[in-house]
Amino acid sequence: MARPEHNPAKIIQELQFFGEFGGVNPSISDSATYTFLKAKTMLETFEGNTEGCYLYSRHTSPSNHYLSLALAKMENTESANVAASGMGAITAAILQLVNAGEHIVSSRTIYGGTYAFLKNWLPKFNIETSFVDITDLSKVEAAIKPNTKIIYTETLSNPLLEVSDIEALSKIAKKYGIKLIVDNTFTPLIFTPANMGADVVVHSLTKFINGANDTVGGVVCSSNDFINQLKDVNDGSSMLLGPVMDSLRAAQILKNLRTLPVRMIQHSKNAKYLAEHLENDGVKVSYPGLKSHPQHELFSKMMHPEFGYGGMMTIDLKTVEMANEFMERLQDKNVGYLAVSLGFYRTLFNAPGKGTSSEIPEEERKAMGLSNGLVRMSVGLDFDIEDVYRKMKKTLEEIGYFKTDLQTQ
Repeated sequence: MARPEHNPAKIIQELQFFGEFGGVNPSISDSATYTFLKAKTMLETFEGNTEGCYLYSRHTSPSNHYLSLALAKMENTESANVAASGMGAITAAILQLVNAGEHIVSSRTIYGGTYAFLKNWLPKFNIETSFVDITDLSKVEAAIKPNTKIIYTETLSNPLLEVSDIEALSKIAKKYGIKLIVDNTFTPLIFTPANMGADVVVHSLTKFINGANDTVGGVVCSSNDFINQLKDVNDGSSMLLGPVMDSLRAAQILKNLRTLPVRMIQHSKNAKYLAEHLENDGVKVSYPGLKSHPQHELFSKMMHPEFGYGGMMTIDLKTVEMANEFMERLQDKNVGYLAVSLGFYRTLFNAPGKGTSSEIPEEERKAMGLSNGLVRMSVGLDFDIEDVYRKMKKTLEEIGYFKTDLQTQ
């Protein structure tokens, strides 16, 4: 059945949660446990049969519930459940769907923490993962085994910015009766993976959604049935592993969510400006808004165009020494910060080959084209992006980039 027209910005704008005393912000629930007037109601809540009653904050709380509702609406899913971190959301979703002796097919270019979980941690429980080039659908399908339960990918991969064909991956997943999990952290609002057939959508709320880099959080968005499974008191991975978000943090993220549409538009505008100008200068740039990007047309077909192509871009300086000098000089010139994470109001840059993707063995990084000199940039909300570009170009000149053949390799 076709989904109704989905306008995520309008949905966020029209979110309406009243506070306990009529406040324009919902009241923060500063409680770990909740009382019941009748013992029977408590028993029914343990069984998951009482709507609107709260049992214990590890299960959920009013503040977490408000944020979960908002994020489910944004991602056009029936329900959602927030977690204390992006990894708390990702690991809970995966562990709810796979058991010992089963198998996962994953994109080879994913966040390093997710890669480490799949490659190093899950084998302890006899769960195997095959890592494939997610842009080659024939390789994805060839990797599926009789015991495969999940296809895992990122809409825009970290850090190589490869684009997943969510609709095609969903068709493969449904053909084999398995679930498609999509991490949409890099592209909130730009993509709605559930509309393209994703069964589960996860985010690190730490990044663009919160936008201030002052808290850590995650979310799983999916069907009512799956979210209830996550929170089940007997065998729910979110309930039993306990990655619970603090109510104060949930309230904070909900407030910041309201500005996400305007922030994403500005992130995208600035990143596109830098990518286009640096590419014209001969810099080796990867950005999905460039026609030179291998999946530019796919991205354009999938996106909500009003939000642009996102705030993430990379430039390849080939050597870690040149990458480090470039980033240190940018920080000295107050262009941004040499730091991990993304979605901040200032530009953040790091070399993921020796940082956020260092969990991936070097031979595998080479095979996927992740050089140690790759610089990942989360472009900020700068008003004067022309000045940022001039400083970046000047810095590349200072470190000798244009005197080498790096930009043409």
